[in-house]
Amino acid sequence: MARSAKTALVLCLDVGFSMSNSAPGQEPPFQQAKKVIQKFVQRQVFAENKDELGLVLFGSDNTKNNLAKDDQYQNISVHRQLMIPNFELLEEIQNDVHPGSQQADWLDALVVCMDLLQNETLGKKYERLNIVMLTDLNTPSSPDQLDIIIGNLKRAGITLQFLCYFWPGSGDLGDNGGGSNPPHGGKALSREQQQGLEMTKQVMMSLDEEDGLEEVYTFSDAIEKLSVFKRVEKRPMAWPCTLTIGSSLAIKIVGYKAVCEERPRKSWSVVDAQTHQKDDIKRDVVYCLNDDEETEVQKDDTIQGYRYGSDIVPFSKVDQDQMKYKTDGKSFAVLGFTKQSMVIQLHQFVGTQVLKVFAPKDDEHAGVALSGLIRALDDLKMVAVVRYVYARNGNPQLGAAFPCIKEKYECLVYIQLPFMEDLRQYSFPSLENNKKYTPSEDQLSAVDSLIDSMMLVEEDKDGVKKDLFKVNHIPNPQYQRLFQVVTTSPVPETVPGSYHILNPQYQRLFQVVTTSSVPETVPGSYYILSTRDCSR
Repeated sequence: MARSAKTALVLCLDVGFSMSNSAPGQEPPFQQAKKVIQKFVQRQVFAENKDELGLVLFGSDNTKNNLAKDDQYQNISVHRQLMIPNFELLEEIQNDVHPGSQQADWLDALVVCMDLLQNETLGKKYERLNIVMLTDLNTPSSPDQLDIIIGNLKRAGITLQFLCYFWPGSGDLGDNGGGSNPPHGGKALSREQQQGLEMTKQVMMSLDEEDGLEEVYTFSDAIEKLSVFKRVEKRPMAWPCTLTIGSSLAIKIVGYKAVCEERPRKSWSVVDAQTHQKDDIKRDVVYCLNDDEETEVQKDDTIQGYRYGSDIVPFSKVDQDQMKYKTDGKSFAVLGFTKQSMVIQLHQFVGTQVLKVFAPKDDEHAGVALSGLIRALDDLKMVAVVRYVYARNGNPQLGAAFPCIKEKYECLVYIQLPFMEDLRQYSFPSLENNKKYTPSEDQLSAVDSLIDSMMLVEEDKDGVKKDLFKVNHIPNPQYQRLFQVVTTSPVPETVPGSYHILNPQYQRLFQVVTTSSVPETVPGSYYILSTRDCSR
């Protein structure tokens, strides 16, 4: 697996007393901001990358930073230095981060974050340096050094994101739900907030004139976006090989996994229930005969065996080695060509991966040869039937290499095909000859409507079909729930236990279901679920 670049990020959280103010019945800005950083850290913990995270609090009752001298940069505390986020940080955020009784300039806090990033990343390589500011902007700020701060951000290559309790025109001001209304139950913006808005716009537009304001979010927007754990980002590892056609034509290629089964990293270990230490668990494996005395035998005196009826058939290591298929090494050999229509859709669901095959970047001859093969297959609407072996002693596969021509690249797309013994042909007697099971017109209509209601493809005005549920944009719900359950163990109050909180993308499934044309009951049929029942 290729090494991925690291990112250094500092979360700068406003814990001043204004963050605890809210209208009756509304959640204080501090609680919303705390949820944001909790969900963000949870995502980072399960992302399985090497990104480092720091936490700075401003408006705190204590002062802890390297710039705190001569009554400057007071009430700003570096709570966590840059390090890979873990469950310990989640526990600290849950138990140790509380609203303070002071206030601090958010520009001073920004300078402390810049100093932390520059000192902690000195001599190290990072792809990106980022600061995320979470505040309600209800603190007095001095714009005297604003231009200097913006210049230092640009020179250091530090990007900035703002998460505010409110933002004009966002359609969401705190919990009020109106883009033109002020926060805190209709009260007008304070002078500090108005000044903070203007300074925020100036900073973001100076860093990025075109898309600067796109990096400003409200707390509620951020909570919604962070509710789903992001998928683990991994760079595919190159698989160099040689594509052969017969014995006289060879083309150097490089393969990359385009689609494969997603598996979470299994890092479970058994620990002592009292000490929580892995070393306190002692394992002792004993082999015994299946007799009354349970006579103990040595492991070297045992071999593997299979039960066949009442008999046990021995299967030694020699037998296992003889059963293994031996190959000469990597292989991507073209056995022949066939029409694309011959590879039926049913055959495309074999295997666990899809491979994209390119020519090496530095090999011009291979690029020309592979491009000619790809375009010939595309013109003739054909595919190459390929024998694929990943590595020495690997099991050979039979697959089809489809031509794929895009605007920016062209490649072969390899999918595994089944062998003859992998196919099963089942024949069932026809139901048409049995009047007992002949469906009525109402039943046929009900089933047709049911199938139509489950279609996740719709046509636009031009007749172009559009997917409503793109799987490559939707996270795996199985792993989402797994991560939530794992998170609730060390930090029980950070993840809601209710199952009704669904991402809007999943709720879209129930919106596309239209069963109005399906009768609630059909004579001679079972009860048909309505949309109301399905949404449970």
